[in-house]
This record gives sequence, structure tokens and C-alpha cells, in this order.
Amino acid sequence: MIKVLLVLIALIFLTFLIATPQGTDIKNVSASEFISSVERGDIKDVTIDGDHITGTGPSVGTAAPTEYVTYSSDKSELIRVMHEKHIVYREKQPSSLGPVFWVMLGLLGLLVIGSMLMKKASGANRSMVKRTISNKATLHHTVNVSFKDVAGIDEAVEEVRDLVTFLKEPKRFQTLGGRMPKGILLVGPPGNGKTLLARAVAGEAGVPFFSADASSFVEMFVGVGAARVRDLFEDAKKRAPCIIFIDELDAIGKKRGGLSNGGGDSEREQTLNQLLIAMDGFSANEGIILMAATNRPETLDSALTRSGRLDRQVVVPRPDLRGREKILKIHSRDKVIAPDVDFVIAARRTTGMSGADLESVMNEAALHAGKLNKPAIELADIEHACKKVQLGVERKSAVIPETTKKVVSVHECGHTLAGWFTVEADQIREVTIVPRGQALGLTWSMPDEDQVLLSKKQLLAKIQLLYGGRIAEQVVFGPEFITTGASNDLERLSKIAKGMVKTYGMCPELGPPQVFGDTESGFVFQESRKDYSDKTEALIDDQVNKLLKGCYDQVLQLLTEKRDLLDKLTAALLDKESLGQAEIEAILGPRNPILA
Repeated sequence: MIKVLLVLIALIFLTFLIATPQGTDIKNVSASEFISSVERGDIKDVTIDGDHITGTGPSVGTAAPTEYVTYSSDKSELIRVMHEKHIVYREKQPSSLGPVFWVMLGLLGLLVIGSMLMKKASGANRSMVKRTISNKATLHHTVNVSFKDVAGIDEAVEEVRDLVTFLKEPKRFQTLGGRMPKGILLVGPPGNGKTLLARAVAGEAGVPFFSADASSFVEMFVGVGAARVRDLFEDAKKRAPCIIFIDELDAIGKKRGGLSNGGGDSEREQTLNQLLIAMDGFSANEGIILMAATNRPETLDSALTRSGRLDRQVVVPRPDLRGREKILKIHSRDKVIAPDVDFVIAARRTTGMSGADLESVMNEAALHAGKLNKPAIELADIEHACKKVQLGVERKSAVIPETTKKVVSVHECGHTLAGWFTVEADQIREVTIVPRGQALGLTWSMPDEDQVLLSKKQLLAKIQLLYGGRIAEQVVFGPEFITTGASNDLERLSKIAKGMVKTYGMCPELGPPQVFGDTESGFVFQESRKDYSDKTEALIDDQVNKLLKGCYDQVLQLLTEKRDLLDKLTAALLDKESLGQAEIEAILGPRNPILA
């Protein structure tokens, strides 16, 4: 930039230098004075350059000649006088020096402006690159969450509680030769408090907390993710001791290798490589604990889960009955609850729900109570919220033809009878033909207690309950008038049956219990291949069909024999649109399963 300015100044100076003759006495006069000087003979040589007129007088001794300069647009009088005095004059063609100078000056100006813009753009590009490769983690200097805010996962809390002591009193363990764990992997289904648990550790220890989702590290440009990992750990070193929390770790931590993963030069793999080096490389990261969460631990690379990196694996399961009760109480602390609300009963209505689901239940209960202008949240509001969260929102405004409503009623009553009279089936809580979500009707079943393991009888009972809707349509309307309403039921029961045969080893006809699965072929975009022979596949198909045929025949026999109860229950459901457990029992009698 400085060089350009110097060249510009030199050109301007040179222009004026050339335009001004050296050693000449210049005298600016008016046009009339110029003509008078010509008449007196003081001017012997005249040059006309447009409106610019110069004349030179005779030299006197060694003195420099005087140059007269004037400007005039009318030169007729001057020319007449010069003819009379026999003075030779000449007219110059318009000079190109001035236009060339201004063109050069304009070009140089553009050059200067362009140089300035390029410099500014270069700075902007550098700033953009810096923003691109900088980590996307959010830094929380203080975290207002403690272990008191975590419930339903007591064992997981105890597992990470000693991390707080590590962060607060590291010397207490270092004097004994112990070292702080470098990483904690939180494993469990979504919504059960993995992120909340990590925040509670940071809140209890009172240390900075970096939170990021794994997908924020990966970009389309190779190397950006690795740069972000480096930047994250550099920031963490400045604030150690601290916690780095990466959610959904499987987005960058999947197993490496194989053509199906895109090769070894992919952005995801380079990001994973940098994370491995940052956790356990040559440079020490003292005081930094990496906490990561995933619901697919089986997909993670073994180098990531080995000792020295993610040292511990903490399971964060779905809460049990007592855990759900505690979670409901935590989420009711800022709400007005009626004194007669029994959270044990509420917890029994929420079997299988996650912590996030329970938070939604209490929020929906508060909204429902406020909608009805109640002074406090009652148990009925919580039960209403449970249905809304589990089954979807009621669509009471939906207009359904009477014929369709009759088919839906028969279908749902078929589910109800199959579950009511089937051994090991879940309790039928409610049946309704009020549309919820995308379903035109629902049969709400729920086990009496938490199911950690499912027996073969329980799985068969689920298949029988799912078959009830389709078979009821067949019994009442005939095989030619069955509908598409059972599509989801058939999909679910088929999945259960195939799992029993292929995964759970519940089919002795196939030999000793084993898993019949699929493995990746190792080629990009190619489908997976079976790890068993075609003969075994035929046997599997036969056993699945045999299992489903047995369940189908049992439910068909039941609904045929109980046709009168099916008609009564259908009529009651058409009349009231929703039937609770007590109303179902009044029609069908006490629950007395008869199917084995």
C-alpha cells in the first residue's frame, strides 16, 4: 500500500516537472496586456495551445528570457496584430499529457481501492476461518444443578459422585498414587437424565462445564472437526479443572474401518482420531474430565471405550416404580398439588416412561388443571396427562362416518377381549374410539409392574392381543371385509415373532439357542447379508409362521366363542366412545384368562 502511494506521488511530481520549463521567468498577464506587449515588440515568439497562450521575449545578455502567459478564447485581435508585426506564431494540437495523466491517476486510484478491499476481505476470510474451526461448545461458568435434582437413577448418581471429590480434592487421591478418571460414558435410552447427571456433577463440584453435541464437530470439509476438538481442549486447559460433556457421542465415535464407513480419510474418522489423541496422547490434560452420552454403545470404536480414555461406563436406565415416584415429586416442587394426590398411584400409571416423559406429564397436568380453572393439580389431571403423553392428543373434532366408527369399535373391542382373557397379557386400562394422534381408536394396556425381562408366554400374549383387532373384524364382518386398520398391529407382532425365533432362541426346533442375524457386506450402499444358510432361513420362516398361526388360531377360537361379549362391548363403546377398566369389567366380568 505504501509503495503504491509513493509511485502515485512521484508521477504527479514528474508531470508538473515536465510541464514547467526550467530557468524561465514566467509572467502571467491579461489578454489585452499580452497584445500590447506584441505591439511594442516585447514578444517575438508566440505559441497558442487552445485557450492557453504563451509568448517569449528576446534574451538580454545572460538573463533568462521572460515568458508571458495569458488565457483567451477570442484570439482574432491577437492574430491580426501578429500579422502586422510579422511575428511568427504556431498553434499546438491538443496535448494528450493531461488526459493520460488523469487516466493513470484514475487507474492508480482504483488500484489503491482494490488493494484496500482485498486486504479487508483477507481479514474477513481469516476471521471466518477462525470462526469455522473454533469449537461450538457452550461454556457454563456456573451450573445450578445438583444431585438433589436427579432422581430415579440412584446407582448412576453414586457411580459419578466420587468425581466431585476428585475435582474438589485431587491431592487427596494423588498422594496415594491415584489419578483422576479421564472419561465417563453415560449409556441409556433417551430422556433418562444423562445430560442432567453430567450437569449435576459440574454443579456439585463448582467447576466450568463445556457442553456440545457430537454432530457439531463434523462438517463437509475434512479437518474442521479435528480442529474444533483441538480448540475445545485448548479452551478447557485454560479453565481446568473442568468438565467437557459431549452428547450423542456415536455421531463421531462409530467404529472405524471398512468401505461401508467411507474409508479412512473421512471427516468423521479424522475427528475421532483427534479426540482419541486429545484424551490420551502425549500431551497431558490434567484436570479435564470428558463425559459423553450415547444410547448406542455397541456402535462405538473400541479405542474410544478402552481404559485410559472413557474409563468408566455408567448405565442410566429407565426409572422403576420408586424412581418414577421421586421424579414426579421433583417436577411437582414448583406446582400446586392437591393434598390427596398419591404419587405412588401416579407412578403406577406411568410404567415404562422416561424422566423426560414424566416431566411432560406434570407439565400437561398443570395445563389441564389450569384449563379447568382448578385451584390445584389433582390425580385425575395427572392421569389425563399420562394418556396424552403416551397415546397422543384427542381429536374430538374429527368427523368419522358411522360405518368407519363401527369398524373401529369392533377392532378395538377385539384387542380388549384378547387381552382380557389371555394369560400373561398386560392389564387393559381403557379402550376408546376417540381419535388420538394418527390412530382412529386405541386400546390402552399396561403391565401391573415394571417388566425387566419378558418370558415366552408374555411375548405370545402380546402377539395374541395384537391379533385381536384383525380377527374381530373377520368374525363380525367376514374375511372379505377386513380393513387396513391392523397394519401397525401386524408389523409389531411380526417383529416380536421374528425376534423370538432369530434373536431370543425361543424356538427349540432350530436346535440349540442361538442368534440368526445379518452382517454388513463391507461395500458401500450394498445391503447386508445373512450369516446363515438358505436352508436355515427356510426353517426360520416355517417356525415364525407356525408360531403366528398358533396365536392366530387361539384368538380366533376365543372371539368366536365370546361373540356375544364382543357385541355387547362394541355397543357400549359406540354409545360412550371410551370405556375405563371398571366399565369393561362390568361387561366382561372379572378378568379370568382362559388361554394358555
